[in-house]
Amino acid sequence: MSGWALAWRLARRELSLRFKGLRLLLLCLFLGVGALAAIGSLTQAITGELAARGRVLLGGDVELAISQRAADADERAAITRLGRVSETVRMQSMAVARDGATAPVQLKAVDPAYPLYGRLTLASERAVRVTGADTAYVAPALVERLGLRVGDPLRLGAATFRVAGVIADEPDRLSEGFSFGPVVLVSSAGLARTGLVQPGSLYETKYRVAIGARDPAATVASFARRFAAAGWETRTRDRASPGASRFIARMGEFLTLVGLAALVIAGIGVGNGVSSYLEQRRASVAMLKVLGATSATVTRVYLIQVLAVAGVGIALGLVAGLVAVPLVGALAGAVLPVAPGFVVAPLPLALAALYGLLIALAFCAPALVAAGRVPAAALLRGVHDRRARGGRVAAAWMAAAGTALVALVLATSERPLFAAGFLGAAAATLLLLVALGHAVRWLAARVPPPRRPLPRLALAALHRPGARTVALVVALGLGLTLFVLLATIRTSLDGNITRSVPERAPALFVLDVPPERERDFRATVVAASPKATIATVPLMRGTITGYAKTRVADLAEIPEGAWALRGERGLTFAAALPAGSTLSAGHWWSTAEARRPLVSVDERLAQSLGLKVGDPLTVSVLGLERTATIASFRRIAWDTLGFNFVLVFSPGALADVPHNLAATIDMPAARTGAVTRALLPRFPSLSVIEVGGVLAQVQTVVRQMATAIAAAAGVAVLAGVAVLVGAIAAARATRTYDAVVLKVLGATRRQVLVMQLLEYALLALVAAAVALLLGVAGGWYVVTRLFGFEWLPDWGAVAATLLVGVATTVAIGVAGSLPVLRARPAAALREL
Repeated sequence: MSGWALAWRLARRELSLRFKGLRLLLLCLFLGVGALAAIGSLTQAITGELAARGRVLLGGDVELAISQRAADADERAAITRLGRVSETVRMQSMAVARDGATAPVQLKAVDPAYPLYGRLTLASERAVRVTGADTAYVAPALVERLGLRVGDPLRLGAATFRVAGVIADEPDRLSEGFSFGPVVLVSSAGLARTGLVQPGSLYETKYRVAIGARDPAATVASFARRFAAAGWETRTRDRASPGASRFIARMGEFLTLVGLAALVIAGIGVGNGVSSYLEQRRASVAMLKVLGATSATVTRVYLIQVLAVAGVGIALGLVAGLVAVPLVGALAGAVLPVAPGFVVAPLPLALAALYGLLIALAFCAPALVAAGRVPAAALLRGVHDRRARGGRVAAAWMAAAGTALVALVLATSERPLFAAGFLGAAAATLLLLVALGHAVRWLAARVPPPRRPLPRLALAALHRPGARTVALVVALGLGLTLFVLLATIRTSLDGNITRSVPERAPALFVLDVPPERERDFRATVVAASPKATIATVPLMRGTITGYAKTRVADLAEIPEGAWALRGERGLTFAAALPAGSTLSAGHWWSTAEARRPLVSVDERLAQSLGLKVGDPLTVSVLGLERTATIASFRRIAWDTLGFNFVLVFSPGALADVPHNLAATIDMPAARTGAVTRALLPRFPSLSVIEVGGVLAQVQTVVRQMATAIAAAAGVAVLAGVAVLVGAIAAARATRTYDAVVLKVLGATRRQVLVMQLLEYALLALVAAAVALLLGVAGGWYVVTRLFGFEWLPDWGAVAATLLVGVATTVAIGVAGSLPVLRARPAAALREL
């Protein structure tokens, strides 16, 4: 027998189901592959469910939406020719119960054809159609808030309805997006009774169409081209909930990269584990070499063992990833847009397995090649024979596996540049820590030694032959960096929730204030809350249809950062620069210039679109296009939750468009109920929104994001701990030799323990300084660039986390050294 057959026979004799010596390899790959498999499977399960249920979620094969008006005769005729049509109207309103209690609601009026797909189901499990002009179906949240029961009266605008049932399943709920209150479903005839739809009212009309076998993308493209200037927003069943799909895809990509980083960190643990295992097999390797085994045979024997254990770890990780998907679905509940069940997603599982295999091959290469290249005589000399051999072969091996890994990541990423930057940062971090480890070793050999024996021995241990200083610095640095990174992200998100937004936000938003009754509105508010501060602005909805020399309809893809081009935006006009905005380019219009059609644009949108002052910008309002010249760019303080508009026009551009006013009311929170009760009888068309409720929804979303990040980072932290354990295990033979020699020379166990404690403390302090810089830099990027929040870390909490991390890593290091202290000198010297 020769070659691989002989290697397999020899490898099989040493392997056991207990995987003794290679358990760290098994654990590291299990953690990394499991995280990637779970993240990838969960993402594909959710996006697949969204795609499969697209027709039901959208309420049709295609959706055509327009704001503040219904389709005119030509548009309606064109829509009717496409297929079966269901018309819905959605707007913000206020619900008033019998006892006068109020709540903001999302009023949705539907025709008898609704829903085209799916079923509207009540809590009684009865499927219904919305037909009566005096009945309403309400969401469970409204029942809870107002204490409603079936049969109770409910006032909406100028009309009173009877609660006919509680909604259990509204099939198109997810595609409707964010709302400022629970939904109330009424018929189209019921909406007419309310009197809420008036010229200038903020409402959205949607036409869902069942088109049969025709291509939905081609259908909406043809309609959009025909009515390009009307401002129609279109969607197809393939993109029933683009916001949810986009968020899940982006978060999934980010978490995948975090999982990949965890796998790379685990790869270092793989290298340490294999190195430790080969140290334990030194006698076996020596015997093989004495009996004539070649370097290639030795490498093959232990490569087969590593691949066998790696295969088990990868398989267990894949199983964990499969089980995690329904488990996360059960735990997350309503947090996820759809509930994922047990699903086998071949592509994410295959990618996770391939990532794990490439990581294992890359990081085990140096130890395997070195074991094969060292001669038998050197192996028999003992643990301190460290002549490097096969470095070029190992480097080529690692480079090939690393190149394949990077190529795979870039090929499967939706944003290759982002993925490349993430991997580059991870590689730079590892290289920096390796360089720091070499620097620590170099400095330890050159600084004057302390006079006291234990500190002198601790310092010497950092540069003695066989010292694992570099591996320990990398392990400690990675673990502490992850601690700091997680602390800065979490505290910054908490800071944005608790400090920035609530302190500067108004108490109430009010929509659909009639302009001709603004004075009466202000007087009513002041009578109910004398200390109230009121701000009003004109408000209408419109769609950006063109900028500079570009038509939005002609874009194959929306530019990165140009979110304002997706659908309709709130528009306003003003004579003076709005509060919370600062000019960054151009100038604000004078009284004379205000008569001309001018516009001021958010500077970040301008940068995304490459706009210049003087360029034209076109919007569609109420089906007609208006073109204005860009006069300035503004920097907007979005965190005030006041009136912040991407586009602010001059009065000459939009003042003649029918519109209502929106208002913010800043006042003591205790008076919000009194103001609402005073306004609604006099202004039944108003929608009053408590900012506290909106903030609660925002806080929930942000905390969910923080929890997802913490969970992903938790896997990386576990991988970092595994790396530290592996580094300690790899150095055990050398440390045992040192401890035995010191004991023979008269050292006590306590003195050996103190010496190792000082060594780990020195390494941890050096690693902590670097971890603070790396963790803060990474946290700043994630918070400000990836999620767009303000940088508000709690430095006290970050420092405390770092100290806990230092103590934890030192404790792990010392605990890992305890078996060394128990080594009996006579037995250890015979083995060495």
